[in-house]
Amino acid sequence: MSARTKPPFRADHVGSFLRPAALLDARERNRKGEISRAQLREVEDVSIRDIVRFQEGLGLEGVTDGEFRRTYFHIDFLEQLSGIETKGGIAVSFHSASGNVDFAPPVMHITAPVRHVKPIQRDDFNFLRSVTKRTPKVTIPSPTMLHFRGGRGAISKEAYPELEPAFYDDVAGCYRAELKTLADAGCRYVQMDDTNLAYLCDPKMREGARQRGDDPHELPRRYARLINAAIAERPADMAVCVHLCRGNFRSAWAAEGGYEPVAEVLFNELAVDGYFLEYDDVRSGSFAPLRFVPKGKTVVLGLVSTKVGELESKDQLKRRIDEASKHVAVGQLCLSPQCGFSSTVHGNDIARESQAAKLRLVVETAREVWGDA
Repeated sequence: MSARTKPPFRADHVGSFLRPAALLDARERNRKGEISRAQLREVEDVSIRDIVRFQEGLGLEGVTDGEFRRTYFHIDFLEQLSGIETKGGIAVSFHSASGNVDFAPPVMHITAPVRHVKPIQRDDFNFLRSVTKRTPKVTIPSPTMLHFRGGRGAISKEAYPELEPAFYDDVAGCYRAELKTLADAGCRYVQMDDTNLAYLCDPKMREGARQRGDDPHELPRRYARLINAAIAERPADMAVCVHLCRGNFRSAWAAEGGYEPVAEVLFNELAVDGYFLEYDDVRSGSFAPLRFVPKGKTVVLGLVSTKVGELESKDQLKRRIDEASKHVAVGQLCLSPQCGFSSTVHGNDIARESQAAKLRLVVETAREVWGDA
């Protein structure tokens, strides 16, 4: 099978890595006012150089900065838009093999019209590109993150008396502006992290949306239109993928359920190039929804768990890839971990040695299945 020369790659990954101790220490010292933001960034730079060498050493073609400049995968980006404030938190019960974990991350509130007032990721991308010869990948939160968790109640009625179309148009415009700054800087690989389309696979989450006044049957289509508008002006050679996640906090998750409720919209109405899909355990259901994937789109199977240290076997992964290929051509498939190793600064409960072993397994398995990584 011919090698892939553009992303997503046969062996890929979602983006975040466990933060090194020196970086966690520097972040805490910055929080206490003991070091400046510029001094923290110097530590981030050193840590990013190290994680880039780590990825290159494993043989990965797509390289991220590990999300080392963030506390949360989404908030740090979104609160740099004008009109966004973070307030309090809505308690979410995350689940894991060892029990439940209660977590209340800050909730974003729209208090004024949403505007893109400055480049958000451009400087970070420029640094990443300067320290690697591989393809630098920028991960950003999906624009749907500004709606689903808080719903209408988190969006000012003074700023947006009606959500349609002004709110969605403004959010999409912000993303078009940000993608333009990235494209102008040379970025050609972007991943949007989206928990909400995956949450809409969970009956309890669907009911929660309904109680907030949203139609869980219509939301996937509305979100697809929002994402499509957000990426509408990207260059033809910029690959945009979406990663669906059911929650990733200290090795725990928030939602479960197969992709069937959103599959037809996800694969046929969402104008992205590829999909990073969680498929590490029974929470994600069967591969049957992949029957909706059209030719020309790529599915990155997240078969390797970032939540547990136990290492999957190559034979197990190959069997699952073969099973998935019964629904979509194997040439349209790639392999990755199911999520990042540290979607928040807290990190998953997994050893650094396991992080390396799992990514090495992804690369080696991809080479044996497809002949390239």
